[in-house]
Amino acid sequence: MSSSSSDPTDEQTIEPRPSPTPTALDLGLYARADAGPRITGIEIAAIIVSLLWIVAVVVLGLSGGGEEEAEAAPTGLSQLLSILAVIVPLALIWVAAMAARTARALRQEAARLQASIDAMRAAYVEQQQRQSMEMKPDLVQKLDDLVAAQQAADTKLATFTSLRSVAPAEVRAAVSPSASEAEAAQPQPALGLVQEIEAEPISVADFIKALNFPENEHDKEGFRTLRRALEDRATERLIRASQDVLTLLSQDGIYMDDLRPDRSKSEVWRRFAKGERGRPIAALGGIHDRSSLVLAAGRMRKDPVFRDAVHHFLRHFDRTFMEFEKNASDEEISHLADTRTARAFMLLGRVTGTFD
Repeated sequence: MSSSSSDPTDEQTIEPRPSPTPTALDLGLYARADAGPRITGIEIAAIIVSLLWIVAVVVLGLSGGGEEEAEAAPTGLSQLLSILAVIVPLALIWVAAMAARTARALRQEAARLQASIDAMRAAYVEQQQRQSMEMKPDLVQKLDDLVAAQQAADTKLATFTSLRSVAPAEVRAAVSPSASEAEAAQPQPALGLVQEIEAEPISVADFIKALNFPENEHDKEGFRTLRRALEDRATERLIRASQDVLTLLSQDGIYMDDLRPDRSKSEVWRRFAKGERGRPIAALGGIHDRSSLVLAAGRMRKDPVFRDAVHHFLRHFDRTFMEFEKNASDEEISHLADTRTARAFMLLGRVTGTFD
């Protein structure tokens, strides 16, 4: 190869890339405070006071110079004391000035730190609120499932007092036919009597659903069960008495869905069915809503129609539950205690003193 060929590095000069100039990080509120001016009003005031002191010392020294010449020459100790008398006030002036400047700087730093803490607290609260608002629907569903599981566990705990092997709730009668025949003291038309004898008694499961009444106007199953309970003579009177009481309570804004009674064990309900009253069954009065109790008690005193309806309802609930308890399991009693009719019994039982 000819000597004319040269190294590429000889023809091109590689220039180093200029490094970017670093930009100052803007920390905003959290940035270090500026140093401020070197000379402030405190230093100016200290300088003025120092000059005044020096002028005063010079004036006093000149005015007393003649008398000092007449006296003997001053000793070294007196000269030292004179110097200290001039310098010490100046030192105290500047010590006070430095202390004032330091105190001012500390106050500014404390104010900046307090502002930083307030800003961090506000940011933390905003972050927590944002996280709570951004909670995913599946997490909400999990929380609802946990609440439902807890309620189911409470129902299971209430049934652990005794376990009995019974037939399915859809087969067993809620109230024995003999009890309904005992209540049928008045003569009935032959056609209606035949119809009542041929009709099967309502089952335990349907009876519990009927005592809770339909959830809304679209609850077709609830209306079917309610009609079935109204056709059964053993449960028809309790259902109608419960309807009357719930309607009267709703006029005062008392709704059973708003009440959250304490759960009682099935054994306590069985003791009530066997005739015990007062303190032994006080746990059944699990309604503690003060406003509902006060409103119901006030109407009991003032409204005779409401009072008669309440006593009529409590009497039929007592009779029907005595028969229902014979055929129901502990779990079914717990389900009945969670119905709207049972909650009305708890409320009105406390008002009338059934659990006292």
